[in-house]
Amino acid sequence: MRPFLTLCCGALCTAALALPLAPSAGASAAPAPHPARSGELPGSTQSLPVAALGAPAPHPDARDFGTPTPQSLGLPARTVRPFSLLGVVWDDAAAELRGRVQVRTRATGGGAWSGWQDVQVHNDDAPDLGSAERRDSAVRGSTAPLWVGDSDAVQLRITPETHDRARAGLPGGLRLELVDPGRAPRGVRGAHADPPAPLGPEATAASAANAGLAPLGATEIPALDQAASQGDAVAEDGAPPGRTYVGPRPRIVTRAGWGADEQLREKAFTYTRTVRAAFVHHSGSGNNYDCAEASSLIRAMYRFHVKSNHWRDIGYNFLIDKCGTVYEGRAGGVAKPVMGAHTLGFNTDSTGIAVLGTFTDDEPPQPAVDAIARLTAWKLGLHSVDPRATIQMLSGGGNRFPKGTKVPLHVISGHRDGFTTDCPGVHLYNKLAATRLAAAELQGR
Repeated sequence: MRPFLTLCCGALCTAALALPLAPSAGASAAPAPHPARSGELPGSTQSLPVAALGAPAPHPDARDFGTPTPQSLGLPARTVRPFSLLGVVWDDAAAELRGRVQVRTRATGGGAWSGWQDVQVHNDDAPDLGSAERRDSAVRGSTAPLWVGDSDAVQLRITPETHDRARAGLPGGLRLELVDPGRAPRGVRGAHADPPAPLGPEATAASAANAGLAPLGATEIPALDQAASQGDAVAEDGAPPGRTYVGPRPRIVTRAGWGADEQLREKAFTYTRTVRAAFVHHSGSGNNYDCAEASSLIRAMYRFHVKSNHWRDIGYNFLIDKCGTVYEGRAGGVAKPVMGAHTLGFNTDSTGIAVLGTFTDDEPPQPAVDAIARLTAWKLGLHSVDPRATIQMLSGGGNRFPKGTKVPLHVISGHRDGFTTDCPGVHLYNKLAATRLAAAELQGR
């Protein structure tokens, strides 16, 4: 589904903004945030049940405003605790939400309401069907998360594809999740009042997984030239030096660098055998963020994946913002073959890279495209993979390839190559052919 923004103006906008705001009674925060530590506000999730919307009195401009029909579900305009990211979840991860999901939000502190925005309904990032992550937790279905910025009021409407809800396929247990990403620890924000808090056991483990690349507790893994990056391959698998096709390592902001609360995720790390392919995604979270907000967006997405979707950790192995900064995603070590939850059916022996944004209608920023080439040249090079190659991968089951199907894929593929989806958006997808060549050149091929 294509995200878009509908502008309101004149009497219509006035009427819309005059809607009464319901109090936030009935909202559940799941779970309550733990106490702040050393200046850290770890964030929270408000989980609001979606209900049927009545038929309001006709408005002169109802046709343009899109007044909900009695068959629609949603939430009336209501004041809530501040949040910055939202998404809709439901109980059965195998069920589809066949309809249109739209939201509007109000900037915190009595600011203006946004126009109505579409939420990307088809969120095809998920753990593989046969994985322990899928079996051992109540994984939910969900839309893509949408970044809306600091907001304190929200309105939601879900319009089924037909007026007959029995045939519309609306799944059960629909809830609107409102995520406050919290603030990063003071040490990450660069404040001088307090030193960084001592690392807890979970944070120590996540940082130690990058041993040999950065000191314990480091907020970034520094960039290296190509010659120095050969050592990463040796550290990864103990192979003798002399590999010539490892691209220069890009600078990578670690989980400590973007302020991950390591108590949210499951403690253990999960690995595949190797990395044979990289799947490129867009996050579907919209383009209305600036690079200074990227860490907050990632913290919010992390919380959405864990607390709302019930995944073990954030789904992607790496994330890239519009300025081309690379971020460590799922914990376990950036040089290691960490099992992600990014491409249903093809998470084994692959790595998932998400560019923060939505590129169905918009071009991806060139710094982000360049960062994909740098990251894949290094990451695939660690596993002796030519970015220009094609391989066969075995499907673990999905909506495009049945389980057990041998599928020919580019080593650098878009999400849509393994799953029927718009991801990573046509404009980003069209950049991948050139990205394969650029990554190979960076490897020295």
